[in-house]
Amino acid sequence: MILKIQNNFTAELPADPDLENSPRQVEKACFSFTAPTKPSNPSLIHASTEVANIIGLSPEDILSTDFLNTFSGTTIYPNTKPYALNYAGHQFGNWAGQLGDGRTINLTEVKHDNQSYTLQLKGAGPTPYSRTADGFAVLRSSIREYLCAEAMHHLGVPTTRSLSLMLSGDPVLRDVLYNGNPAYEKGAIVCRVAPSFIRFGSFELLASQNDIVNLKLLTDFTINNHFPDIISEGAEKYLAFFQEVTQTTLNMIVHWQRVGFVHGVMNTDNMSIHGITIDYGPYGWLEDYNAGWTPNTTDRQHKRYRFGNQPEIALWNLYQLANALYPLIDDAKPLETILEAFSTNYEKAYMNMMQDKLGLHAKVESDMYLVGTLVELLERVETDMTIFFKNLSSVTKADTTEIAFNTIKEAFYNVLNLDDNGLKDWHNWLQQYTNRIKEETLSDMERKGLMDQVNPKYVLRNYMAQLCIDDADTGDYALLKELFEMLKNPYDEQPNFQKWFAKRPDWARNKVGCSMLSCSS
Repeated sequence: MILKIQNNFTAELPADPDLENSPRQVEKACFSFTAPTKPSNPSLIHASTEVANIIGLSPEDILSTDFLNTFSGTTIYPNTKPYALNYAGHQFGNWAGQLGDGRTINLTEVKHDNQSYTLQLKGAGPTPYSRTADGFAVLRSSIREYLCAEAMHHLGVPTTRSLSLMLSGDPVLRDVLYNGNPAYEKGAIVCRVAPSFIRFGSFELLASQNDIVNLKLLTDFTINNHFPDIISEGAEKYLAFFQEVTQTTLNMIVHWQRVGFVHGVMNTDNMSIHGITIDYGPYGWLEDYNAGWTPNTTDRQHKRYRFGNQPEIALWNLYQLANALYPLIDDAKPLETILEAFSTNYEKAYMNMMQDKLGLHAKVESDMYLVGTLVELLERVETDMTIFFKNLSSVTKADTTEIAFNTIKEAFYNVLNLDDNGLKDWHNWLQQYTNRIKEETLSDMERKGLMDQVNPKYVLRNYMAQLCIDDADTGDYALLKELFEMLKNPYDEQPNFQKWFAKRPDWARNKVGCSMLSCSS
């Protein structure tokens, strides 16, 4: 197994001089050198040949002892020095100070086909930023992260990637619901892959410490290594950087809303400067369309990170990044201009996305009313988001409202919950919709083809992940492999997997792991 190593981050940015692995405050440093804890009996559960390929590894490499040892943290790859990132953040809207990589360790950077990637282990033991935690991860949370990152990639959502999922062979003590009932679970380790794991909080930390020298150093490094198209200098360079981060963050949120994904913990330390989804904790997928839903038990009361609030939170987080970058620009006005444009730009992008979901190729102003009315109807009674939009693509221009309704009614959890007014409103909307698609020059088949490219048939519903976790706890990984393969082609019909094109079963409505999850999930 041969990796093309480069250590730009650790070579060019300031390191914590203290090599002791104990919790502490770290100043004037972007990272601390930290070795993974050697697991007692690691074993490979699953690995992605696709992700292995993008970093230059073959299917044969995956089966090697070197692969097992390197990506379980048993051995350190030659000419590398693993490290944990130092960053701060706002958690649930409150300044939390220094946070850092508490249970992730960056192994190294690699280069392949002129692309750079950082390889990171999650669950490989404590770091100087673990605070009171142990730095390990359990099998259930590791399965959720491993599967979801790859599912998101194949949905077309910007994301970190998953290389491997391993058992550590060591038990890990966790209190699933924070209710005073801890229990030992199987320990596991995921190797995550991304251009880098630099976060909004990386800049917030240095700004909060008034360490302008290293703030500039980190920002210049980030631009030089990850934003090569930015060629301006001085304040203009930093504004261009902020503009690009703002745009990619906006794009990411639009994709989340398109597929019904709820991150659950949009703290600034969980926001990537690459505009990619990072840190899969208590995430969830909308079963019934509900803008007020969040999967995070910690957020149950205030629902700060609910589905419908994700665009606003993204903007709030960008304000915090702007504040952190301000010392390099020394002028608030251009930053405010970029931020003030976010909401308008988001609304345009959101409307375009919804028009695409509805198969409306020729954009017209009245579509705004059609979309707004639809969202209200979807929220009125439990309606499965994924099934609704997928089935809507089969409605044709010639359909009566009765035929159109029968085409989409499978999406209702209980169609009997629709009263006469509800039925009337749906028929009215479907009449408006069929009238609207008659204005399109696209044929029914062409429109369906375009809709099926943006409306997935299969997503990683929480109950599916939980079934997989339950099996894996017994050592049965067949379902994990099945879901992994299915989620590679979420827009395809895949008749062999038709059973997964279904609403959440009743037993999963309030089951732990299927509805609400804790931050340890």
